[in-house]
Amino acid sequence: MAESLERNTALTLSHERSAQTSNGYVMLLVIVAALACAGFGISEIDESDLGGILIAVGALVTAFVAGGFYMQQPNQATAITLFGAYKGTDRVTGLRWVLPWLWRKQVSLRANNMISERLKVNDLRGNPIEIAAQVVWRVTDTAQALFDIDDYKAFVIVQIEAAVRTIGARYPYDDYEHQEVTLRGNHDQVAQELRAELIARLVTAGITVDECGFTHLAYAPEIAGAMLRRQQAQAVVAARATLVEGAVGMVEMALDLLSAKGVVELDDERRAAMVSNLMVVLCGERDTQPVVNAGSLYQ
Repeated sequence: MAESLERNTALTLSHERSAQTSNGYVMLLVIVAALACAGFGISEIDESDLGGILIAVGALVTAFVAGGFYMQQPNQATAITLFGAYKGTDRVTGLRWVLPWLWRKQVSLRANNMISERLKVNDLRGNPIEIAAQVVWRVTDTAQALFDIDDYKAFVIVQIEAAVRTIGARYPYDDYEHQEVTLRGNHDQVAQELRAELIARLVTAGITVDECGFTHLAYAPEIAGAMLRRQQAQAVVAARATLVEGAVGMVEMALDLLSAKGVVELDDERRAAMVSNLMVVLCGERDTQPVVNAGSLYQ
């Protein structure tokens, strides 16, 4: 059932093909010849009936040919239809000509740059975030863009919003343990997935995506303050962990050097006191104040 539905859907899709058009400059020569014929007829109109016939033929040919001209700039295409039936697309630039009764619709093939609105999305962990994307897209199949989609520009806007919401909910905003792919920490990878998602969504409209990326990514205002405090706390904890790890290594190295060089023999109590003093000195946020002990360690 699903396969037949997909097959029927594929059969209804339009596909671009080349249209039968002519060089407009050649048809200009035809108009020049028709005008020359009409001019000759005017000079002969008083002498014979041939002059009137030439004038009529020249006027009819000029009117007929003049109705089929159109201009086409670089990176533009013109879709040709006859009474609603698609006859092909002309991508040749310059002055072009088709039969006057053929309907012509020009489509831009140039790249379009679009920045989506800021959307509020819940990330993988359910945290509300604000996200916006910049997308560079262009039409690749004029038949699909014109005949398979009612308004392909509006279609692009809706699909960009849907794709941004999908990608935003697929990953967490941040991972402080650096074990997951995140929106903030893996920007290039997420942007590639967003582009693949957009291409898959826009292929039915004959549109491709050249480039995309996030222009705005932040926690929603209602949780931004709490998340900032969380980030600060985690940063402090990480800094403290690094500081303590370094201090323990320095204390261990100091004790090993003292024992190896025989500077002083330390029993367990003296060793514990030295470790305590060194850890205070190395881990304290303020400068330490030395205390002179006038007695002994055991008094």
